[in-house]
Amino acid sequence: MFKKFKLKIDKFKKWYKLNSIKKVISTSFTAIAAIGILTLGIILYLRYVESTEKIISKNNILFIDQVNQNLDNYLRNMMKISNAVYYQVIKKTNFSTDDISEELNLLYEANKDSLVSIGIFSEYGQVIAAQPLTQVKNYVDPRQSDWFIKAKGKSENLHFSTPHVQNLFIDPDYKYRWVVSLSRAVDITNNGKISSGVLLVDMNFTGIEQLFKNVSMDNSSYIYLIDGEGEIIYHPRQQLIYANLIDENNIMASDYEDGNHKEKFQGNSRLITVKTVGYTGWKIVCVTPMNEVIYNYSEMGIFSIFIMLLFITIIAFSNFFVSTRITNPITELEKSVKRLENGESDIEILVDGSYEVRHLAKAIKSMVNQMHLLMDNIVKEQEAKRKSELNALQAQINPHFLYNTLDSIIWMVENENYDGAIKMVTALAKLFRISLSKGKNIISLNDEIEHVRNYLTIQSIRYKNKFEYFIECDENTLNLCSLKLVIQPLVENAIKHGMEFMDGEGEITIKTYINQNDLYIDVIDNGFGMTQENAEAILSGNVKLNSKGSGIGLKNVNERIKICFGNSYGLSIFSELDEGTTVRIHMPFILVEDYFNNGDNKYEKK
Repeated sequence: MFKKFKLKIDKFKKWYKLNSIKKVISTSFTAIAAIGILTLGIILYLRYVESTEKIISKNNILFIDQVNQNLDNYLRNMMKISNAVYYQVIKKTNFSTDDISEELNLLYEANKDSLVSIGIFSEYGQVIAAQPLTQVKNYVDPRQSDWFIKAKGKSENLHFSTPHVQNLFIDPDYKYRWVVSLSRAVDITNNGKISSGVLLVDMNFTGIEQLFKNVSMDNSSYIYLIDGEGEIIYHPRQQLIYANLIDENNIMASDYEDGNHKEKFQGNSRLITVKTVGYTGWKIVCVTPMNEVIYNYSEMGIFSIFIMLLFITIIAFSNFFVSTRITNPITELEKSVKRLENGESDIEILVDGSYEVRHLAKAIKSMVNQMHLLMDNIVKEQEAKRKSELNALQAQINPHFLYNTLDSIIWMVENENYDGAIKMVTALAKLFRISLSKGKNIISLNDEIEHVRNYLTIQSIRYKNKFEYFIECDENTLNLCSLKLVIQPLVENAIKHGMEFMDGEGEITIKTYINQNDLYIDVIDNGFGMTQENAEAILSGNVKLNSKGSGIGLKNVNERIKICFGNSYGLSIFSELDEGTTVRIHMPFILVEDYFNNGDNKYEKK
């Protein structure tokens, strides 16, 4: 343990020595302030939790008392209706001779917003009187109902049921009405004889439901109603509970005494406030998740924020007057140097601060200016060198076969083969017209193909139809850009080193196509071929094709393409002995129109 502590101290000392003045000062102030803020934060948090729980508990009790009062008024109104039916109607009626339908109807109409039905039953479950529903369903025996059994069991009490669908009377509207049944035992007079019966008042459950919905709770707190056994009478998520999508701790809540309780349910801490509805045995339960408590009230939050802002303000001003004044000029100078390291060219060096810092800034500014001047000169030199290299390589190709062609023309004239000479001179003129191209190094692939076609016309005459040639061009490639004189040197090599010494007829095929959005040109011959090792060595200039060849052609074309478009482009050679050779040109996909509209060197590698 001591060794680990010592290692941490050593690391801190090392960090302290290596870091900037501003960071050291800022860290020191921040560490001191963090200790103070942490201490105050813990104290304020504990005070806040205590205060909030008290406030929430008090508010929950107030909410429950309000709901209890409203519910009590509602239930007492139902009890008044029950008492009115019993004492003002049933007690005064001889059922053997009197009809109480009108009295019941008047009571129902006066309270129909709260009532669903009123019914009087004999001890045998027969309907004596009822309003507005009068006919009991055939398959229903009132004596088996819970409200009937409880009323008969305790004749002196009123009994409230849990919410249920009214399934006793036949409803002509075929409506499913949720009700809470109020039942009591009554004495029925018939021919001077008194018998027992049951008075049933079905209350509309929507009245109770509305009482709870009208209560506005903060955040995620909510109130629900249960009976003495924990069965839910009302819950804001009642349908989800019935569908087993969520759970509620209602059974446990039924055992709670009136007041506040803390519980752990499904991993969450909750504050539970319970209130018993006296004569019913029902319990009103208010639930407040503890993780929402800190969002409900702002008293301690405002106090805590004030303390923290006070400390942050002190730290900010301390850092501003100490760290910034000392380190800001150095920091700005450091930023400028980092931008210079990242390759930015247009950098303004701030000359500010103490004498030493200003002197250093002036020196760096002078160095940057000198560096920019040197870089500009280097770029200009490299650009000039690149153009010179490209022109030099181009100049090597222009006269490459001119002398042999002129010799052939002279030979034809001497032998009076004027038609052949005229044809060769015409092809040569067209060839050089395209070769010159007004001094441009980039031409269309269509012109480059036309140039090769003229070249092949000349060579077929020279070699007396010793070979055949085929040109297969994808129409989509003809309007693409090509470096001038890249195909002709490859064809020349194919003729000179592949066709010249063949016994049979040779074939040269030129194919142009697009692959992966790049331009490819294949020059294929059926000549003698070579090993793949020699083919790869040719491009480097280390191997010549034969004793007569200079090795310029392939290397020249490869270097020109790379100079113009970059090292990812160039030539590839595929060859086998006695099988033939394929030389593949790879250039970028550039439309002629785009190239000349955007400037000649836009697509060329700098």
